[in-house]
Amino acid sequence: MAENEWLNKDFYKVLGVSKDASDEEITKAYRKLARKYHPDLNKTKEAEEKFKDISEAYDVLNNKDTRQKYDAIRQFGMGGARFAGGSGQGGFDASGFSDIFGSMFGGGAGNGGSRIRFSTGGQGGPDLNDIFQAFGGAAGQGGFGGRGGYQYQEAPQPERGRDRNSKINLTTRQAIKGATVSLGLDGKKFKTHIPAGVKDGQKIRLAGKGHAGLNGGAHGDLYLTVHVKSDPKFSMRGHDVLVDLPLTVSEAAFGGKVDAKDIDGNIVTFKVPAGADSGTEVRLKNKGVQSPKGNGDLIGVVSVRVPANLSLLQKKALKEFASHSKDFSEQVAAERLG
Repeated sequence: MAENEWLNKDFYKVLGVSKDASDEEITKAYRKLARKYHPDLNKTKEAEEKFKDISEAYDVLNNKDTRQKYDAIRQFGMGGARFAGGSGQGGFDASGFSDIFGSMFGGGAGNGGSRIRFSTGGQGGPDLNDIFQAFGGAAGQGGFGGRGGYQYQEAPQPERGRDRNSKINLTTRQAIKGATVSLGLDGKKFKTHIPAGVKDGQKIRLAGKGHAGLNGGAHGDLYLTVHVKSDPKFSMRGHDVLVDLPLTVSEAAFGGKVDAKDIDGNIVTFKVPAGADSGTEVRLKNKGVQSPKGNGDLIGVVSVRVPANLSLLQKKALKEFASHSKDFSEQVAAERLG
């Protein structure tokens, strides 16, 4: 709606609130009427028109700047400023209007009852539309009548703050189990939770922890790049936790139950199949990463170990074993050459 049409609209009456109603009262009144007349809830033609009226009223009164302009224009149009008679110029006395200009432009129309005259047209001066243009932001045209008078500038728009980037170092256990860590930002410390199962190189977004916004805009975000320190025994594959499971030759050959420790140092028991090779994986269900999206498994990865230095008895026993395992030895040799 053009601002020079505001004289014909009483937005306070449309919303059913007083002229000194607070922002909360205006919003509450609008919501109540919107529920009653919204086209999705009320299919009548009258409701559609009513909804347009209350939406127009709310758009103007809900914004501090447009409400101030509306109040000033309405006060002028309804006699808030006195027109001076007998001047021969069609002007008006601005003494009643000075408080409006004072609140809007920080200067007022004058001090001590000074008089400002506006021509109503036909005398080379600005007409009523010039006044509305000044309220409507025609600052680039010199304010009132283009003569460098009062100017109106739009309020600066809110701008979101810039994002920040930082890094965090975690142990493998912290990555598997999750952790609450303390971070520093602009000389202040705060705590945040790192979810279980976070991966090396992964970025974690902390909403609202970036730079402050401008003109009341929202803060940016903080992005943490995770670095997970490697562990000699444990690693992750998805939500599964892998642990090195060393076995002797006889344990691998015969199979059976083998004890080991999990990431917390608790004893767990793997069931190893007979004839397990290095690289064989044995699994304990739901003993890996604990996540709302599902739990991983703890996987023992077999590595068959042999003594570095053999005694005479060990050598003799191995030679005897080899003599009884010629078919197996030939099969392994074929794989090497295949």
